[in-house]
Amino acid sequence: MNNTFKIFTLISGIAFLSMATLAYASDEKVQTVAKVDLNKYLGTWHEIARKPLYFQKKCDYNVTANYSLNENGTVKVDNKCFNKDGKLQQSIGEASVQNTPENSKLKVSFLPKALRWLPVGRGDYWILKLDEDYQVALVGTPNKKYLWLLSRSPTLDPAIATEFLNHAKNQGYNLSDLIHTKHK
Repeated sequence: MNNTFKIFTLISGIAFLSMATLAYASDEKVQTVAKVDLNKYLGTWHEIARKPLYFQKKCDYNVTANYSLNENGTVKVDNKCFNKDGKLQQSIGEASVQNTPENSKLKVSFLPKALRWLPVGRGDYWILKLDEDYQVALVGTPNKKYLWLLSRSPTLDPAIATEFLNHAKNQGYNLSDLIHTKHK
């Protein structure tokens, strides 16, 4: 091997390791709430805003998520919205807590029930900020690609929305593509 190739290989390896380290560090910088009482968190949440998500591209208005406890201790996730034609879109999934007893990091799967045992098709659902009355929640993924601002009601005081979204910005989320959800 010539020296130029060795140097190129060394630099490429360092660059790859640097990128991997930065990607890992980016995930680690996302902080969740200290503790979530799942019983208080269960129920219906209205989406106030979100970053674009492929699976929600048909959602035009009235986006909600209803969480309920399954017999096996997992959480049933029932997402609903209406498309531009007014047709109901629904997706039912299952979430499992990844950091008991804190309960702030969940993995969600929307695979068909018979395939949920597979170790693929699961997404992170981290609770980043939550008011003490469980009326407003900020949820995101550790890679900062996805984010949801949720409220128990379809409207949210703009000052509270700004507070929660600023929390996301402070954690490194880019909100330039944020979608504000319509409610009718």
